[in-house]
Amino acid sequence: MISTNDLKNGITIEVDGAIYVVMETQHVKPGKGAAIVKAKLKNLRTGAIFEKTFNAGIKVATARIEKQLMQYLYNMGDTYYFMNMATYEQLELDKSAINDQAKFLKENLEVYITSYEGEVLGMDLPDKVELVITHTEAAVKGNTTNNALKDAECETGLIVKVPLFVEENDTIIISTSDGKYVSRA
Repeated sequence: MISTNDLKNGITIEVDGAIYVVMETQHVKPGKGAAIVKAKLKNLRTGAIFEKTFNAGIKVATARIEKQLMQYLYNMGDTYYFMNMATYEQLELDKSAINDQAKFLKENLEVYITSYEGEVLGMDLPDKVELVITHTEAAVKGNTTNNALKDAECETGLIVKVPLFVEENDTIIISTSDGKYVSRA
């Protein structure tokens, strides 16, 4: 249990059966009445973000989130297989559990799988991944406007905008937070 006065960014709490991570807090002392704590919370199961107001000083349950380092092995259809790096146990996740993050997964990539009491909540990718371009159009000579970009398809099926000089079989670095090209590898 933790007091609402002690809520800080990054703390995970359980309220009404849902698990939240605190994104932002604000202590408010109105001129009349008791102090309150406004918290911006993100639901770890659904990803929904909303604000909730608590009375100052009340206790809320903390949620102990576990993170395990896993290595992505392969997928068969909509099932993705990961291996625990310490115990060599394998974990199967349905595509619905990892959603759009699947487009960044390539064999042997190390990720953190987050879980709460055995329930898998999601996956934390590295900040950047290296992917090989499998298909892109050739640059047209003379098409040199500022920051000219073209579409490129990566080995995982991810489509990304890249500069004109990037060609097929080049390895590029992509940010996993926004899915944008960073640089050549």
